[in-house]
Amino acid sequence: MNNHQIDFKIYGDDMQFVEVELDPQETVVAEAGSFMMMEDDIHMETIFGDGSGGAGSGLMGKLFSAGKRIITGESLFMTTFTNTGVGKKHVSFASPYPGKIIPMDLSELGGKIICQKDAFLAAAKGVQVGIEFQRKIGVGFFGGEGFIMQKLEGDGMCFVHAGGTIVRKELLPGQSLKVDTGCLVAMTSNVQYDIQFVKGVKTALFGGEGLFFATLRGPGSVWIQSLPFSRLASRVFAAAPSRGGAKDEGSLARGIFDMFNGD
Repeated sequence: MNNHQIDFKIYGDDMQFVEVELDPQETVVAEAGSFMMMEDDIHMETIFGDGSGGAGSGLMGKLFSAGKRIITGESLFMTTFTNTGVGKKHVSFASPYPGKIIPMDLSELGGKIICQKDAFLAAAKGVQVGIEFQRKIGVGFFGGEGFIMQKLEGDGMCFVHAGGTIVRKELLPGQSLKVDTGCLVAMTSNVQYDIQFVKGVKTALFGGEGLFFATLRGPGSVWIQSLPFSRLASRVFAAAPSRGGAKDEGSLARGIFDMFNGD
């Protein structure tokens, strides 16, 4: 095994966090900003890229690893948490918005997972966080995730986060599944990913579901989310008063507050 072996426990329902148990000298790598809490004797260090060393050693390897993260829109840095004590220690990472944390053992998934950008939360040290280019122009332009998706490689445990409820679908050889382009969270490397135009002019223009949906063809596993963050953000943005949303919500409380402030 090339990756550190870590134990974990996931807490919560809709606002989850994962607690990772580290043996002495074990390390977990996390996305910047996902840290929640940790016990004594855990050393935290900021590094370039994912710290896997998969792109070579030395300065050029670190720059290449960090450069891949910039292309996917991620932070230049990641954070490692190492147990420097003599007993088991715990460190926890929280999800950034309502949804689920999905534990994935890469050794049981062919050693590679392709997921949407911003999905990666944390992983055992040794897991490589890279990029996956979409070779088809149509997928790149209309697939919801652009030309570039995240790629997680290795034989260790990693944690992916997505919005709403998550369902895993097992596709048989030749079996296909059509999903909203924003609802795709992750898939194994052998799943074929393409986009398809919505049939019918009325459906495409007035159906409210966009012009394209993703077609996933097996064999392999896919993970689907019920609430993409982009959908949640668009609803919140549309409901904001400055965007013509409901301006009278909370008007009574606001009026009382203004009265006491002399307005």
